Formats: sequence, structure tokens, C-alpha cells
Amino acid sequence: MEISGIFTAIVVGIVIGILGRLAIPGRQRIGILWTILVGILAALVGTAVAGAFDVADTKGVDWIELAIQIGLAAVGVVGVERLKGRR
Repeated sequence: MEISGIFTAIVVGIVIGILGRLAIPGRQRIGILWTILVGILAALVGTAVAGAFDVADTKGVDWIELAIQIGLAAVGVVGVERLKGRR
């Protein structure tokens, strides 16, 4: 992976994390850094899942891949919030 690929993954991860957080109703009690980390992880895992289902490379915008990534980010934000709440 090149530097541009890493930078792109970070930017996409930020956007995915924020969208995943917005998909959850109510207030989430985690910081923006956790949101970004969850978003980056969700973007990477979501791309792998979309590739496994052969929907990662389509013409135009990959809406299915984006939906998978946002869904994973939402699940990740809820998971991190619950883990941090137990402390």
C-alpha cells in the first residue's frame, strides 16, 4: 500500500466513522478519535466484505460497499461505547 492509499483510507475512514455515528440515534459518549479509528477499521473491513460478495468494483459509486462500511461503523461505535461504559 502506498502513502496515497493510506491517506485515502484515513480520509474515507473519517467520513465513514462520522456517518456511522450519525446513523445511531441519541448521543454517543465516545470521542472523535475513537470515531475515526472505528471508521477506518469499518472502511477496511467493509471493503473486504464487499469484495467477498463481489460488489466492491462497480461502475460509478459503490453504494452497496458504502452501506456495508457505514453499517459496520455504526456497529463499531455502539460496541466501543458499550465497552467504554463498563469501565
